[in-house]
Amino acid sequence: MANKKHGESLQEKGDGSPLAMGRSLKGHSVSRSNRSIFIDLLQFFLLMMFLVWVGWRGVEAMEYRWQWYRVPDFFYKQIDNEIIWGPLIYGLQITLYVSAWGMVLALLIGLITAFLRLSNSISGRLVARVYLETIRNTPLLVQVSIFYFVLQPILGINNPLWTGILCLAFFEGSFASEIIRGGIVSVEKGQWEASKTIGLNRWKAYVYVVLPQAVPIMLPPLTGILVNLIKHSAILSFVAVFELTTEARNLIADTFMSFEIWMLVGGMYLVMTIALSTLVGFFERRVRGAR
Repeated sequence: MANKKHGESLQEKGDGSPLAMGRSLKGHSVSRSNRSIFIDLLQFFLLMMFLVWVGWRGVEAMEYRWQWYRVPDFFYKQIDNEIIWGPLIYGLQITLYVSAWGMVLALLIGLITAFLRLSNSISGRLVARVYLETIRNTPLLVQVSIFYFVLQPILGINNPLWTGILCLAFFEGSFASEIIRGGIVSVEKGQWEASKTIGLNRWKAYVYVVLPQAVPIMLPPLTGILVNLIKHSAILSFVAVFELTTEARNLIADTFMSFEIWMLVGGMYLVMTIALSTLVGFFERRVRGAR
């Protein structure tokens, strides 16, 4: 009885009892977590203040005259109660058009190339290998030049826009193909054997068994490929495609507002890529949840 009372008194006082020690450690970890968050926020604030100070000093040194009041006209004008879209909106529409079609074709090319790499056909594997090594080991600017000056007349393409879309699709499709192939290969061999057991041929096994398991693995790296496609669409200004970067360059030539326009265009690309990453992330969670 004496020992029991002594133990209860220790527990009430918290003198080394497991319960008291647990509460103490928990409180200590919470305080450390709060302190860590505060330090992180303070470091971020100081870093942002330093960057703002550096930028402000740089602008003062250049004696640049900001003209932000002219920016809205680059997006739209209202004339006689009618909205006239500006050059940046027109360039944004072309960029979205190029990116959308480029993504579809890049994924299609990547899927076909991955299937050729995994096929039993020697010629199919050879074609896929030559395509991959050629595209991935040459600069994109050189490929755009070849598509525009050489392949466009041969193929009879009259629209430079579609020449640029095809070039981007083949370029990004080469990287997407390896991601798709890696996702397919990562599926356990037992899944293939189970597919054969229930009587599925190779293509049905791909559609109903393998790809549904490989898609969640592919989505994160494929997101990077699609984001790169949006950013790489800016290179089409080299072949007279009036996308967002081309319109920005034309505006700078007319207004000499380099900083304002490039900052706006950079922000527009940032919004597009973040929106795409968020959308793919939402789709990835839905796919994983469905499993």
